[in-house]
Amino acid sequence: MTYFINCRAQAVGGSVVDPYVLEGDGTRDPPALRAMGTAELQNLVAGRNVLIATHGFNVSYQHGACSLGNLDTYLTSLSGLSANDLYFGLLWPGDYWIPVINYPFEGDHAIDCGKRLAAFCNNQLAPAQDISFVSHSLGARVVLQTVLGMSRRARSVCMMAAAINRDCLVAEYLGAARNCDAITMRASHEDLVLRLAYPVGDPIADLLHDDHMLFEAALGYGGPAAPAAPPVLSPWQIPDRDHYGHGDYLPPSSGPLPDPNPTPKWQRAANFLLRSYLGQRPFWP
Repeated sequence: MTYFINCRAQAVGGSVVDPYVLEGDGTRDPPALRAMGTAELQNLVAGRNVLIATHGFNVSYQHGACSLGNLDTYLTSLSGLSANDLYFGLLWPGDYWIPVINYPFEGDHAIDCGKRLAAFCNNQLAPAQDISFVSHSLGARVVLQTVLGMSRRARSVCMMAAAINRDCLVAEYLGAARNCDAITMRASHEDLVLRLAYPVGDPIADLLHDDHMLFEAALGYGGPAAPAAPPVLSPWQIPDRDHYGHGDYLPPSSGPLPDPNPTPKWQRAANFLLRSYLGQRPFWP
């Protein structure tokens, strides 16, 4: 069983809604999930270390629930999460019925979701011991917007293939960086989405949001500008020889584990994010 924080109004596309918690099997088709009440949730999180993991752009409700459910299964199989740790998969509407064309507008949904999630953390997750985050792609903006609005410090943030400007931690989300104890990330020069598509799509988004530098490279491509100040921890660059593309960081989005691929790349990314969450040295692989 996996717990999910849902900010979606529809299975595909749609608007952002105030977060609420679902529990069940996200790997089934369709996901077999039920809503959880507020009192039940607060009893569940009381005194525990919360880890919230989210997907990125162009991921439907079903695919997000499956992938994040599989991530929960894998982390549990490593015995990396103790009884005092509590995992949530965050589902948010960064997709559309016609894929990709909506990218310039999804920053609004990411920001909206982050603001609502911050309020949710401040209220519904207040009994938790601490809160940490993991993100993929445009989910980085959701997480940073959340941390920016939290009334407590985030214990850790791990961003993989972050589809956000590389200067965000010293500009747009400097406040989020200052409200976090540790930030780790994975970046790859072999990520064709961030190398080729991001520079095309992001300037269009920049026209809608004038709060960061135009034509800046993605954080998930080359990492932050050096030298990066604390709480950012190095190393962040994946060696080019490992050939990490944009879709190599999260488990399969259809069907439960085991993964038919005998040596899936996402497992190395999952091992990294688990070490980051546990406060261990962020080495690769």
